[in-house]
Amino acid sequence: MSQIRRYFTTPIYYVNDVPHIGHAYTSIAVDFLARFSRLSGDETRFLTGTDEHGLKIQKAAEKLSISSLELCNKNSEIFRNLTKTLNLSNDDFIRTTEDRHKDGATYLWNLLFEKGDIYLDEYTGWYSVNDETFYNEKDLIKQNDGTFKTITGGPVEWIKEESYFFKLSKYQEKLLNYYNDNEDFILPESKRNEVINFVNSGLKDLSVSRTSFNWGIQVPNNSDHIMYVWLDALTCYPNSVSYLNNEQGELSSFWSNTTHIVGKDILRHHAVYWPAFLIAANLELPKRIFAHGWWTNEGNKISKSLGNVIDPVEIINEYGLDQFRYFLLREVPFGNDGDFSIRSLKNRINADLANDLGNLCQRSLTMIEKSYDSIIPEPINLPDEYNYMINNFTDRLIILNKMISLQDITGYIKNVWELISEANKFFNDKKPWDLKKNDENQYKNVLFVTANLIKQIGILIYPVMPDTSERILQILNIKEENNFQSINDIALSGTKLNEISPLFPRIE
Repeated sequence: MSQIRRYFTTPIYYVNDVPHIGHAYTSIAVDFLARFSRLSGDETRFLTGTDEHGLKIQKAAEKLSISSLELCNKNSEIFRNLTKTLNLSNDDFIRTTEDRHKDGATYLWNLLFEKGDIYLDEYTGWYSVNDETFYNEKDLIKQNDGTFKTITGGPVEWIKEESYFFKLSKYQEKLLNYYNDNEDFILPESKRNEVINFVNSGLKDLSVSRTSFNWGIQVPNNSDHIMYVWLDALTCYPNSVSYLNNEQGELSSFWSNTTHIVGKDILRHHAVYWPAFLIAANLELPKRIFAHGWWTNEGNKISKSLGNVIDPVEIINEYGLDQFRYFLLREVPFGNDGDFSIRSLKNRINADLANDLGNLCQRSLTMIEKSYDSIIPEPINLPDEYNYMINNFTDRLIILNKMISLQDITGYIKNVWELISEANKFFNDKKPWDLKKNDENQYKNVLFVTANLIKQIGILIYPVMPDTSERILQILNIKEENNFQSINDIALSGTKLNEISPLFPRIE
């Protein structure tokens, strides 16, 4: 199998508050992509981490009467612990308070400044502390009382201060040309169109420093200014693979095949500002920026004021990690908005996991246990129909690879569940309970085929539900976990099953 280097990133999560379902969703999706990539035989890096600078952090720390660094240390550790709770396979966890990050951000600033694309002026306009974003008035929503709010509902304040500016307007046409030449650079297509419309409406130069607070990376040669948090934080991505320095190391080659997975609320920062910075600095752009949707809770917008924020740890503790991972990735097409409800979660667990997958494994493997002392039988004159069922794994992988190349995670899972449905239909149609009495050769064949289909299912669900995958492969006595193909090539006939236990208890 060809060795390709792939690099996947979550957003660098802001630590002014504790993680919620949105953070979990993005992280699990990126973990899926990284696990699939590794099992496809590709060299893979997976980055997550925390963004720890800016006015919002400073204000939150002041409210708690602690230092900004104390707040960051505390909340960053919560995010780091979440990677373990979610069973993420990340290779790196970066913090914007680390020296390696500060060095990379400073390096990019100097490249832009030396090129003449950063200049000193005065900023006057609307600023959102919540979003750490400058807004044009036309992009805000006017309230009945005459005030303005962002599309996310956050307040804005009118500020006037000295600021460094990046010549964003200079790169309007270059951005549009790049979007046109690289149609898959931004996905889904609806989000790509939103970005193009925004850029077409006209870009103004971007304020990239602040003087009203001091928590952040100082601008080189002007300590009165702090780097704009979005110029600062975005450099985490190349910093993790040592791409932003004069001595690019062995990891830097990962950068050319980078996929950023972000929420739609920060798409503009990633799809407009970030590529503009990189183009200006004559640096390579990431391969893909994919924006997913938002979650609601029982049809209602999630917010602290409504008291309906979803704590992923609580859900996991109540219903199980793999169950939670499966629900988030299966419930809505990846890229669309989705609604979370306990009822829907229970339905997925009971119908898809306990009934479809769990019962298939329990019924068929228990027959092997009882009939043949847990040893998977040798097939006898296996019909062509049966051979086809267990030999089309490579063809299925080709289809699944095409889906994942476009981050169609939900489509991938649907395809795997089609295989589960086919396996269930095969098992039910052949009625092995009758064959046991009337045709033992065919009985052995049905159990052999079903065990092989379960093996394929166990491999394919690994990116979605790694613990469940490992349990299935452990029951089948498969220890090898190198890649999709090598695991599938393992012969099962004559293998002695390990202890069988239910995969998913039903939820009442």
